[in-house]
Amino acid sequence: MKRGVFITIEGGEGAGKSTLIARLTESLSARGISPLLTREPGGTPLGEEVRKLLLHSQQTLGPRAELALFLASRAQQVESRIRPALAEGRWVLSDRFNDSTIVYQGFARSLGIKEVAFLCTFFAGALEPDLTLYLDIDPELGKKRMAGRQMRDRIEAEEMAFHYKIREGYLLLCRENPERIHSLDASVSEEELCERAMEVIGGKFCNSSKTL
Repeated sequence: MKRGVFITIEGGEGAGKSTLIARLTESLSARGISPLLTREPGGTPLGEEVRKLLLHSQQTLGPRAELALFLASRAQQVESRIRPALAEGRWVLSDRFNDSTIVYQGFARSLGIKEVAFLCTFFAGALEPDLTLYLDIDPELGKKRMAGRQMRDRIEAEEMAFHYKIREGYLLLCRENPERIHSLDASVSEEELCERAMEVIGGKFCNSSKTL
């Protein structure tokens, strides 16, 4: 059985990752592909408990403690959900993965890109996405999009300087990984963003062993 396809969706706050994943799921389903959807942190019962601690706990978390929780959640779901699904030949769409941790904790929290990347590789068992779609958006626009949310999580509520640092980190990873990471302008309409994402996916996986 052919290995499945692993696609990750990355981006800053308010970029529209969840909306895009929902639309991609519809588009892929229309082509006979039923992907496994997951998110980071989360994806498993343990991961969802970790998510609550990371995003909504009133406890103060230091950068290293924050990193450790993200990695624990990822290790659990790679082992129990993502690898088994890929082994069955399924497509997997993940809302965030290693790149988020490298950018948020390694770059923006100043723990070191190389150091965090090494830990991500170890805790994910060297699993890497076949394709990463980075949704690029000006943090100010992302903030406006989040204005209607009833409750923002701990990371969404960070100062704007932090969110600009996040964008800087992602753009750095895009330059360093041009074959895997494709940057998409997330300021366009939901429909146009999905069309562009499907064009990238089709160009990547059509006429290959992983045919779309």
